[in-house]
Amino acid sequence: MNRFAASFLITATAALITVSGSAPWQASPAKAQTESGWTSLFDGKSLDNFNKVGDANWRIEDGAVVADKGTGFLVTKNSYGDFQLRAEFWADEDANSGIYIRLSDPNKVTAENSYEVNIYDKRPEPIYGTGAIVGLAKVDPMPKAAGKWNIYEISAKSPSRKG
Repeated sequence: MNRFAASFLITATAALITVSGSAPWQASPAKAQTESGWTSLFDGKSLDNFNKVGDANWRIEDGAVVADKGTGFLVTKNSYGDFQLRAEFWADEDANSGIYIRLSDPNKVTAENSYEVNIYDKRPEPIYGTGAIVGLAKVDPMPKAAGKWNIYEISAKSPSRKG
């Protein structure tokens, strides 16, 4: 099983990884990335492990991923079978974001061709808000992510693709 570490500081409506969203947001490297057996997806210096999809203006500032215009996604260049992902993120009250996994088309990121692990405290349908996998796994009560550090630990085990 592959294991990944990433850290995200989300400041508005955004995303990252097979992680998605619209900007602005920031990401910084996770502490766990140095642990044995983990692969870092973001090193704090470059987006070399990602393809950019959409028109967000992704860039690195002070060791963080930043986008403040457009809507876009960062999609891992490599495909992965079974994996564990650890993501630390900060979200503000208006964040509408998520981590998308199991994309069937890496050039078109949607909740219909992937699983979206949601970060969205103000979702009109709160059962699929923060902590839910949209359309699949509900949360009740929905945890609130805004204004604090949060950790997602996501395990993905077969099947390898959705759709």
